[in-house]
Amino acid sequence: MRRRWPRPACVSGGCDPPVNTASADSRPLVVHLVHRFSVGGLENGVVNLINGLSAERWRHAVVALTEVDAVFARRIKRTDVRCLSLHKSPGQGLWLYPKLYRMFRAMKPAVVHTRNLGTLEYQIPAWLAGVPGRIHGEHGRDIDDVHGTSRRNKLLRRIYRPWAQHQIALGAELTQYLRAEVGVAHDRLHTVYNGVDHLRFAPRGQRAPLAGSPFNDPALWVLGTVGRLQPVKAQTDLVHAFILLLQAQPALRARVRLVLVGDGALRQACEDMLKQAGLEALAWMAGERADVPDVMRSLDCFVLPSLAEGISNTILEAMASGLPVIATAVGANAELVTAGVTGLLVPAADPQRLAEAMAHMANDSVAAAAMGRQGRLTVEQRFSLPNMLATYESLYERLLPGRLKE
Repeated sequence: MRRRWPRPACVSGGCDPPVNTASADSRPLVVHLVHRFSVGGLENGVVNLINGLSAERWRHAVVALTEVDAVFARRIKRTDVRCLSLHKSPGQGLWLYPKLYRMFRAMKPAVVHTRNLGTLEYQIPAWLAGVPGRIHGEHGRDIDDVHGTSRRNKLLRRIYRPWAQHQIALGAELTQYLRAEVGVAHDRLHTVYNGVDHLRFAPRGQRAPLAGSPFNDPALWVLGTVGRLQPVKAQTDLVHAFILLLQAQPALRARVRLVLVGDGALRQACEDMLKQAGLEALAWMAGERADVPDVMRSLDCFVLPSLAEGISNTILEAMASGLPVIATAVGANAELVTAGVTGLLVPAADPQRLAEAMAHMANDSVAAAAMGRQGRLTVEQRFSLPNMLATYESLYERLLPGRLKE
């Protein structure tokens, strides 16, 4: 009896119901399983990986437990990659096991690569379906467990740990957590740093004008951030710090401006804070934008006020763009930003300290520019996209049938 593929929504690479093409195409298939495929650092890393690995060597599919953002999915340059939505509702996802089992049996992937705790349990249907290579990546923490102390989350990771043959941690801090708190064996745990396309994200000397920006005047000094406006990213702390900065140093109102790129749950709160402070004309809520390299080149300083982070793509993109970085000292941020050399680190959830760091940058633009140049050099030496691609490809190769090393 012929197996029937479950019919999730397809938004990329053609929408015909997928069929088992394993016999027609000998390239190994990597299935990337994510919670939602939309604007975000984790998802951008998936895009970079798919676009960067050899199309002659690898096939890819992206499966989102919830939804696929069709606009975001267009960032994938290849036309042979399907992006599938499973429309999972909140709560227990055991009902997805049969669907994913049938999907994996039909697709016959060489590797299933899950990411973050919300997808880890689906290593089980991959194992049941006989997927030879199973890998899980931890990219950072959510707002409900920013310090990794949740007993429930540790227990879930321990329960599902055996089903993933290898785990990837983005940065040394997450590596230590998975080893000490979850018990992932040393030979199954790999530390990987995101890579950034330093040719796409590159400085252009002076700050460049940005289409639609009200702050293109070269006499201005522009602080900015890029990311989903959600509690774990804490953009409200950045807005609060901006207000404190201008209250403490009113003279800076003439030239310092704030740009927030992204959309999400915190947008209204940020707008309300700026309006209440009478500073809405000095800040720009830009919404989501697809031209992030141009956004970076339109800034003088990048700020990341997050409560938790893995390896931040936006920090690396800012550094590649020649920007000094102000970031909170959480997760792997201190592994990317060298305090006093490529930027400044401040405690999380401390708008006053954040405001002081912003004042330091704004009042010493020469030193800030020097930090930006050093950040660019650091990316070229340590965080290049080719290095990241080579690391992932080497691990995928290890997981291929006939070469599996457990």
